[in-house]
Order: sequence, then structure tokens, then C-alpha cells
Amino acid sequence: MKLTWYGHSAFRLDYAGAVILVDPFITNPTFKGDVQAAYRGATHVILTHGHSDHIGSTVEICKETGALLVANPEVCGYLGQRGVANASPINHGGELHFGGFSVGYVPAWHSSAADDGTYLGNPGGVVFMANGEKTVLAMGDTGIFDGMKLIGEIYQPKVGLVPIGDRFTMGARLAALACTRFFDFETVVPCHYATFGLLDPNADKFIAAMKGAKAKVVVPERGEALQL
Repeated sequence: MKLTWYGHSAFRLDYAGAVILVDPFITNPTFKGDVQAAYRGATHVILTHGHSDHIGSTVEICKETGALLVANPEVCGYLGQRGVANASPINHGGELHFGGFSVGYVPAWHSSAADDGTYLGNPGGVVFMANGEKTVLAMGDTGIFDGMKLIGEIYQPKVGLVPIGDRFTMGARLAALACTRFFDFETVVPCHYATFGLLDPNADKFIAAMKGAKAKVVVPERGEALQL
């Protein structure tokens, strides 16, 4: 499995036979690479919630590649009205199986609406599972909450994609507490920082807060593929 971060909360997961874009705000100010190359070959787009900095280029990607959209029903309906023809809705507690990989939709503590105020359902996180691969939890935008313990017990994710930018999600202190109290991660990739002036400008505080933890904090360059 390869994992690529494009800045903010935009990730690409490459499995055998599947290319997954997660919250593909690839046009965010911190990614300077080729946007079309970033999503080339996409088979699935998976969204944690409906804020525009997570929907990102979803419509373009789905139209250009024919990728299947996976999101909650409200987001699927909203984007269906904007040209996304191929969608598979999911909601909290649900799992979907796509042959080479499966996803589970788990709670997140946040909000979800379009820029025009349209309510877009409850936000979530996404668990990615595939035979022979480490289980990945993309937390989405979230504050810390004690239900994370149950997510950790059920899915036992080894890789965490964790928001750390503060103000709208957990900051460094609470993100580190969530990672060490509720999960048994081997690798943590911080996200949702540095994109805008209201967010923490780097991952330094989170790295410091994770000092001595079992999990290794990995801060990849934007557009750099990691082998996990």
C-alpha cells in the first residue's frame, strides 16, 4: 500500500487494483504539484464530510475518471446534483466491501455543511481495510471524544491520519492524547494544518507532544508517496 499526502486532509491510497482519493482538496494552497496527475487512475473518492475543504475536486475527479463516490447520503445527494453520477452512500456503523479493500464509516465530532449552508449530514471518519495491509484510520475533522476508544478496539488501526491544526479540529495536545490514549498506532501522519492562517503553521507542536509515544510520527512532503 502506498500513501500520498497532498496537503490539508487530501490523501491518496494505492492498493492493488484500487486508487482511492480521500477528501481531495488537492487545489489547496500548499500543494504545488500537478493536480490531474495526483488523481490520475482514481477508482474511488471517499469523503469524511461535506465542508468544501474536504469535497475539494471531487466533482472534477469523478467526472474525469469515473471514480465511485463513497460518502454519507446527504453528501452523495448534494454532489449528485452537481454531476457525480456514480455514488455509494454509507453512514455511521456501516461497512462497504469493494473486493480488494473495505471501508468502515465511524463517528467524528465536528460539523458538516456546504458553503451555501446546505446541511450535509453528520461528519465521520473512515477506516480502510485490505488483506495483507495495515488498517488505516482517516479521522476526518474531529475533536477528541471517548468513542475513539471503541473505534480503536473494533478496528485496531495501525496507521492514523490525524488532524492537528487546532481551532476547527484537535490541536497538537489533544491530538497526541487521542493517539496515545485510544489507539495503538504504529504510524501517525498529521494533517489539516498549515493550509490557512487560522491553523497551526507546522507539525512541530504535535511532534513534541508525541515524544516518547510508541507511534512514529511521519510528516511526508506533499505529493511524496510512502510505502506502508
